[in-house]
Amino acid sequence: MRNFCFILLFFPLLWSCQKQERKADNAAFAEVSDSTAGTSDMDSILAAGELIVTTLAGPATYYEYHEQPMGLQYALAANFAGNEGLRVRIELARDTVELLRLLHSGKADVAALPLPLTLIEAEGLAAAGVRIDSLHQSWAVRTESKNLAEALNSWFLRQGTEDISLAERQRQSEFGQVRRKVRSPFISREQGIISTYDDYFKQASKTTGWDWRLIAAQCYQESGFDPTAQSWAGACGLMQLMPATAQSMGLAQDRIFQPQENVATAARYIRKLVQRFAHISDHHERTKFVLASYNAGPGHVQDAIALTKKYGGNPNRWDEVSYYILHLSEESFYRDPVVKHGYMIGKETHNYVSNIWNLWRNYGAAIPAMPPTKTGKHINGTASPSSSSAANSPQQEIPRANPKHSAKIITPDDPDFFK
Repeated sequence: MRNFCFILLFFPLLWSCQKQERKADNAAFAEVSDSTAGTSDMDSILAAGELIVTTLAGPATYYEYHEQPMGLQYALAANFAGNEGLRVRIELARDTVELLRLLHSGKADVAALPLPLTLIEAEGLAAAGVRIDSLHQSWAVRTESKNLAEALNSWFLRQGTEDISLAERQRQSEFGQVRRKVRSPFISREQGIISTYDDYFKQASKTTGWDWRLIAAQCYQESGFDPTAQSWAGACGLMQLMPATAQSMGLAQDRIFQPQENVATAARYIRKLVQRFAHISDHHERTKFVLASYNAGPGHVQDAIALTKKYGGNPNRWDEVSYYILHLSEESFYRDPVVKHGYMIGKETHNYVSNIWNLWRNYGAAIPAMPPTKTGKHINGTASPSSSSAANSPQQEIPRANPKHSAKIITPDDPDFFK
């Protein structure tokens, strides 16, 4: 609704300015011609080592995917910044009004979004950098940022957008690709051996409080039990740890492909996520939130929780929250004021949780139960699938496969795997 109101207000302004577009085209760029006076704004940016960019969230502008910044406007800004030896910091705006406010206030150096030149002139800003002449649109900077504007214009004349656009499309076409050799989901069904790494999963279960077979199912989803697997985004090893995540959990980069350390580090990260969702009392519900956060990052999951609360749903039930996970790829949802992390590819995260859960059900139905303690629980706190407590408590039982399909183990080659 907010975007719709903005459109109603904006288009009369655009229509009234159309007769002056040629004048606006020239005026918007004339503001940046004098760069000799005063202190160099570009020197200040270079001294800070950081270019602050404001833009809107969206698939064509900016979003995060597996901890990787994506989107054409981001790619263009990163290319310019890289040429200048700068880092990029993104300040997401909810709408064009907020974007202009961030630029005016000095909280951003450049607006990396094609804006109408008439709007740029009306706002007292200067057009600079990426320019779409056919649409009379450009990026914008403050009029006093003369050196930055000159650097942006010079870069754009040299670079253009074609090569960067092509590279970004290629990068996005590699979504989800993992270089791996997928192993069988079972070594021995009869003996209950899932993989050669079962001992590591059992150790990890003591850290996470999860059934070890659930960790095995997650590992199979991540890497197919290939310890050398590596994704396009740089995720490594059995549990596809991102290097930054591994480092934050105390694992050195040169040890990230070591199977035991990779699984143990993933377990520590899972425990951290479990603690983040400790307010969800139901163990299985909490586990689904943790799996989603492992895949997409907790920020996007928190956005879906916020939307669930806003629209009257139960924020502690995955089935209700996952609805908004799926719809965070739609502008009406990722531009909602309660959403802090913008656009996400929600279908992947939804399928990730579903695939792991279904495989765990198959593992749980096919593998003999570990001997329970007197309380009917394993040492790690997970209920035994054969215990009476599991049979009587929906919060503790390990979910079962349909008996008609209990012998089926889903593999990546199975059409049902990504349903």
